[in-house]
Amino acid sequence: MVSGGMSCVKYLLFAFNLLFAITGIAVLIVGAIVYIGYSHYSHFVYSGYHSIPLALIVVGVIIFVIAFFGCCGAVKENHCMIITFSVFLLLILVLEVVVGVLGYIKRTDVETMLEDQLNKTMHMYYTKEDIKDSWDIAQHEAECCGVRGPGDWYNVTHNNVLPHTCCPDTPDDNSCTTASKNVYQASCVDKLKGIFNKYGVIIGGVGLGIAGLQLVGVIFACCLARSIRKEYETV
Repeated sequence: MVSGGMSCVKYLLFAFNLLFAITGIAVLIVGAIVYIGYSHYSHFVYSGYHSIPLALIVVGVIIFVIAFFGCCGAVKENHCMIITFSVFLLLILVLEVVVGVLGYIKRTDVETMLEDQLNKTMHMYYTKEDIKDSWDIAQHEAECCGVRGPGDWYNVTHNNVLPHTCCPDTPDDNSCTTASKNVYQASCVDKLKGIFNKYGVIIGGVGLGIAGLQLVGVIFACCLARSIRKEYETV
């Protein structure tokens, strides 16, 4: 049985792990939200970008499991469980740092990726229903038209007709044209880049917050494990 100030650490570690379990659920929810957000623009991103929110969901589940080990170890004063908890926590912390660094390095690739994918899929707008849906969602939600502007659609239609989502509240009857007064003029590359950067900030913020909590948890766990070990050595 730990004594003195370390009993305080024990209960702090237990409380921390309850909070940590909640943050694991929060990470899972954030990952699911970002995944749904990415799914709307699935044809405009490289396949590797879909793995980011999925990784967040997996990390959320792992964090919840690790928190369970931490809670049990703190309550039972089990040296082995607390050490296991600390090691897992450090591994997740290192993984988050690595992913964060890679994400920071890759952030400049977003514009190139979007321009490449938008140009590639634009010519399939009238032949593939799923791509048409993605373009319509993007242009409607981001209030944009074309890769760099409405004029890009001329390369597809060879006339002044635009997709109906280039004009707000316009039916799909070819009434939206470059001559319409309410045509969105914004570049879809710029607008979607802003949306993706927002998701990146959310992921980065959640990652940094969790990493900070993990560091505190490792310190508490190591202190408690050392105290328990000393107690056993003196018995």
